[in-house]
Amino acid sequence: MTGSIIFDPLLEWPLVWAALAVAVLFVAAAVWRGLSGWWLRGLAAAVLVVALLNPSLQQEERAPLSDIVILVVDESASQRIAGRPDQTAEAIARVEAEVAGLENTELRVVPLGDGEGDEGTLLMTALAEAMAEEPRARLAGAILLTDGQLHDVDRTPDLPAPLHVLLTGEETDWDRRLMVTNAPSFAILGEPVTLTLRVEDQGALPETETGFAPLEIAIDGGEPQRFDVPVGEDLELPITLPHGGMNVIQFTVPEAEGELTDRNNAAVVQINGVRDRLRVLLVSGEPHPGERTWRNLLKSDSSVDLVHFTILRPPEKQDGVPVNELSLIAFPTRELFIDKIDEFDLIIFDRYKRRGILPSLYLDNVRQYVEDGGAVLVAAGPDFATANSLYRSPLAEILPAAPTSIVLEEGYKPEITELGERHPVTAGLEAYSPVEMVEGEGDAEDDGPRWGRWFRLVDLEATSGNTVMSAMDGRPLLVLDRVGEGRIALLGSDHAWLWNRGFEGGGPQLELLRRLAHWMMKEPELEEEALSATAEGQTMTIVRRTLEDGVGEVELTAPDGTVMMVPLEEVRPGRWEATVEGPEIGLYRLREGEEESVIALGPAAPREFEATIASDELLAPEVEATRGGVARIEDGVPDLRAVRAGRPASGRGWLGITPREAYLTADVRLTPLVSGWLFLLLAGLLMVGAWLREGRN
Repeated sequence: MTGSIIFDPLLEWPLVWAALAVAVLFVAAAVWRGLSGWWLRGLAAAVLVVALLNPSLQQEERAPLSDIVILVVDESASQRIAGRPDQTAEAIARVEAEVAGLENTELRVVPLGDGEGDEGTLLMTALAEAMAEEPRARLAGAILLTDGQLHDVDRTPDLPAPLHVLLTGEETDWDRRLMVTNAPSFAILGEPVTLTLRVEDQGALPETETGFAPLEIAIDGGEPQRFDVPVGEDLELPITLPHGGMNVIQFTVPEAEGELTDRNNAAVVQINGVRDRLRVLLVSGEPHPGERTWRNLLKSDSSVDLVHFTILRPPEKQDGVPVNELSLIAFPTRELFIDKIDEFDLIIFDRYKRRGILPSLYLDNVRQYVEDGGAVLVAAGPDFATANSLYRSPLAEILPAAPTSIVLEEGYKPEITELGERHPVTAGLEAYSPVEMVEGEGDAEDDGPRWGRWFRLVDLEATSGNTVMSAMDGRPLLVLDRVGEGRIALLGSDHAWLWNRGFEGGGPQLELLRRLAHWMMKEPELEEEALSATAEGQTMTIVRRTLEDGVGEVELTAPDGTVMMVPLEEVRPGRWEATVEGPEIGLYRLREGEEESVIALGPAAPREFEATIASDELLAPEVEATRGGVARIEDGVPDLRAVRAGRPASGRGWLGITPREAYLTADVRLTPLVSGWLFLLLAGLLMVGAWLREGRN
């Protein structure tokens, strides 16, 4: 129990001060008049003022509260390398033992993991949150157990007690880091793009290092190429993307002997490859209703450069008109099919038949163009079933179907085959069908696609490739095939234009053509056999496309080398998916059968590994401001001592905490020191004494 004298005025403080002023005035008047009892008058006035102040004895019953020491333990990714986990465990045990040996002191241990996304180590944020949960008056000190690499030093809270740092790591630590300082998010195919790299050494560099480091570059997880690059200098690297879509480029510096960690030796850059222009050559064998449809569809796409020729006057036509009076443009066959054929991304033969315009040598060059990586689409008309068919040319070696010389002229609805339901060119094509059919027209059956009929079919026998669309009785309608490095498609009808004209509700001709063109351009999203992944934050979605009936589990290799098997679920024919939460940022490798892929989670270079050498550079000013100290754990965990506030709180082999002597008041009692009647009696006696003394004079 403690006691103290306090004043509990009977009046408001302004009235008390006014009474004091009046008393001083009366005493001053007595002195001015020369009254001999002025001092007795002053004592009487003082007694009355003190009576108004009501002096009391306050007695408190106090329950002492323990002091609190906060220990923030950095468990971020950079604290899990080398021997730092063991150092951290040793330091925690020692601090717990030291605090247990202090009188009336408690320890609060606050673990800190990696920040969300790529925020890094938010050490001061964790300290501020821990302080907010404890009474400030009980905080005797704070200790940060860390490597000193934090990313929120500007959020340091105002501490009423010393701040100390226990530093992990070793004085001899050194590390090599790879940085990508400049990388675009997209690039045009065929044009080089420049990336800026830098290899940097940190810490106590060993004398054996020569100033050069090996650099390995791999695209989409392929075989890496190795180069020797200087350390500490910016390196500009030109790269030409190999394909459209997402290109994952990995840069790796092999781990050097004695290096602290290899987690920052790799950087991943994802660049989306886009085509500048799609150059298409459209050769129409003769004018027909579908010719304009093909042209309009291709010209509607601003990314397509279209070269279109229609053969209006074949060489065998003899009408007596002089050639110099014809307003027709000569077909530049040699220029297109010999000199510049490789400049085209896609060649379309629309109802073309052999009539001596393109000799066999030129058509053989088209065959070679496909085998070398080109793409050809043949939209067959009735002439494809005759002796003048393109099938009776060198193109027969690459065409995926042969005509039976029969042309069927009857209505039918194009249908997606069972294989076509899994092929990315035709999968889900029904979703692009018109919503409503034209009333009274077309087939009333509801079991087929809701699109219009065609009325001509060149009867085909598929010899290779994949039949993805069929006509009546399952006859092949659209056959796709790969030939060498290129691709070829054969459409066994010239009535696709009916869809564009909206006959019987029309159909998805535009979407079908778009997919065909992108498949022929080898766009990754339309590959039949593919393994890919997309990421949103730390969540990746794995997609496996295949023409097979089933797939196996995906082998997923994490950045730290751990392997897990991920089962896939079929979401629709030919498409299997799985969602996986990535435990850490970095490059993940995926494998299923012969298909491989890579995906990067998080930034190209994780912030947590930008600096891995333990240092007190960032924390030293904050520690000095509270007169705390920094100690390396490798030199031994220091003792804890109690020191008075304002005194140095660190020394050789010890750190200090400031006892706060906080308490909880359980009960308060107020007892007046003197009764009010006693004050009144004393004041009266003093005034009578003043009157008697002054009366004798």
